[in-house]
Amino acid sequence: MKPLFAPPSTDSGLPVSLCSNLSISTWLKIDKAQRCINIYSGKVELGQNILTAIAQIAAHELCVPIDAIRMMAATTGTSPDESVTSGSLSIQHSGMSVRLVCRQVRHMFIGVAASRSGVKHDTIVVRGGEFHAGDTCCGSYWELAGEVDLDVDLNPQECRTARDAVFLAASQTSLGLAQKTRGRYGYIHDMKVPGVIHGRMLRPPSINAKLLRLDTSVLAEIEGIVAIAQDGSLVGVLAEKEYIAERAVAQLAGSAIWQEAPCLPEQHELASWMRTQKCDTTLYSQDVPRVGTPAIAKTYAADYFKSFIKHASIGPSCSYALTDPDGGLSVWTHSQGIYNLRADLAIVFELAESNVLVQHVPGAGCYGHNGADDVAFDAAWLSRYVKGKTVRVQWSRADELCWAPQGPAMSISIQADVDRQGRIVDWRHQVWSPGHSLRPGRAATSTLLGAWYRKEASPILSAINAPISAGGGAERNIIPSYDIQCSSLASHRLLKMPVRTSSLRCLGAFGNVFAIESMLDDIALDHDADPIDYRLGIVSDPRAIEVLQAVRDMSGWDKARNADEGDGDGVVGWGVGFARYKNKGGYCAVVAQVVVAQKIAVKKLFITVDVGEVINPDGVVQQIEGGAIQATSWATIESVHFNENALIDDSWETYPIIRFSDVPQVDVHILSRPDQPALGAGEVSLAPTAAAIGNAVKNALGVRVYTLPLTFEQVSLAIEDSV
Repeated sequence: MKPLFAPPSTDSGLPVSLCSNLSISTWLKIDKAQRCINIYSGKVELGQNILTAIAQIAAHELCVPIDAIRMMAATTGTSPDESVTSGSLSIQHSGMSVRLVCRQVRHMFIGVAASRSGVKHDTIVVRGGEFHAGDTCCGSYWELAGEVDLDVDLNPQECRTARDAVFLAASQTSLGLAQKTRGRYGYIHDMKVPGVIHGRMLRPPSINAKLLRLDTSVLAEIEGIVAIAQDGSLVGVLAEKEYIAERAVAQLAGSAIWQEAPCLPEQHELASWMRTQKCDTTLYSQDVPRVGTPAIAKTYAADYFKSFIKHASIGPSCSYALTDPDGGLSVWTHSQGIYNLRADLAIVFELAESNVLVQHVPGAGCYGHNGADDVAFDAAWLSRYVKGKTVRVQWSRADELCWAPQGPAMSISIQADVDRQGRIVDWRHQVWSPGHSLRPGRAATSTLLGAWYRKEASPILSAINAPISAGGGAERNIIPSYDIQCSSLASHRLLKMPVRTSSLRCLGAFGNVFAIESMLDDIALDHDADPIDYRLGIVSDPRAIEVLQAVRDMSGWDKARNADEGDGDGVVGWGVGFARYKNKGGYCAVVAQVVVAQKIAVKKLFITVDVGEVINPDGVVQQIEGGAIQATSWATIESVHFNENALIDDSWETYPIIRFSDVPQVDVHILSRPDQPALGAGEVSLAPTAAAIGNAVKNALGVRVYTLPLTFEQVSLAIEDSV
């Protein structure tokens, strides 16, 4: 397998995306007819409103109204190749690239305006896209566009030395919000294509199933079927109407004979089973200066577990594809990585990448690597049976829940040596987990689901982990966000995992931070230390200290934690969680209030974040809130169930997610850091939220629950074990 995407050398100090996309015209074009400026970003809109923030950056640097900025759909061959929209990196990579590009473009136009008007460069000011020297208008972007060549590379010196106003963060209504509130937003599911053919895929009954026989004669009396596609165990139906294709697949499923083989352990044995499997181990350590060798008074040891989690996208994955009679392929998708997807499609269908066009169309939030790339393969494969016709494939709910990549399970072991005062002398942390990345475009063979079931199948690959320098996978945040000596930090990647796993929002940070913060709380409480005071005593980073102190103040921690014993519905508990995402990203501290009765009810979440420079405060708040609510669902409800050979949660009834009635009150406070680099906000709140909830349950019951999700059953088992 090829190495994962790693940032290119940034010795120049340029943003990562700009290093490999230096041409200004790759990022920006002037539309004279529409009097607007087209901005091309390789990052895609997934509901996180990243295009709104990038538009704000462009408008500020170009000195134009935001209405004059038009964010163009990411398309291969047109947009810059920015790999994948993931990791809370879009502002750092794309936003900062757009900032420098637009800054240089503004000064290029100022130079032309000054030359035409015979005035000095530094006398020109830009207002509303027009260039003024005193009371004289020297033209506009649209009038001068023909005189400025944008097919040149960015000049780092020129875009850095310009005298520019500091960006002032401002909340901006999300692009497309009005259409969304009226049900008129252009999601991929709503695309209207004349003469479109509908496709549906026949899924195997279990993970390792192989098709032995298929009786297509059962479809003889169904009108409207265009074609039946089969290649090994890969089967699909094309029909004039969607309901016909769906009905036909159901008929075929009844006629199919499969060879199946068990491949999974008993559900309750998963945590221990994972520790016995063949794995690839990577070791890390963190050295912190210390004086002498303190005597060890006690060693704390605990095991933690996080189950498989589903992406649970509200809208099932969907794609359109068109194979030209000459073999060219066009695909419309809500993939997070259009260039990566193009690479895999080219491999599978033996096409030159230049003959594959992939265009992004917004879909339902994916939170990581869901089925968007796989359904794009389905549509592309089926379109080869009806060349010249556009094929639309939408997955069923069962497909989405059971056949999209799953968020990996994690089995974690921590040992901590402490002295008599409760100071941590040494920390040891191990995690067993499948890899957290199986995205397309990063291996010599395809990682797309359908390619694994063809007669000439691509080899089934196991997910891998990114290097920790690039954020890591299972080992993300394995290093505690504190000044702690760590002699052994080990990530054991399972080499063969029957369940197909890949990236899910915040990756391994969710399990690791939950475990780390649980252990810290237990040490603090065992030494009669306030949990926040204890954390403040083992961290020296001033930004971390400020975040912890701020969440203490906003939540009323000192009074609230000791005041509530019950609210009539159950026992009240308060807990705190903290982490710096990836150990180099945004800082986040969370205080949770829970009520424990027949279930864990999360009532309030108080969250303080430091994500560096903020472009759109409302956008940051929305990302923090969304992450916290999703983390609440993961921490209290969500867990994948399976039998010996298949995943079995194929509906919302069997895999419930948080309901509106259970959404907690979420208060977010942003620490202003306009002088600091942007750090990203999309994933920073999830892990600290889960940790805070876990610690609040401990505060309520006096019992630690080590297994996620924190269901009534897990609480009951924890109480039994403590007796």
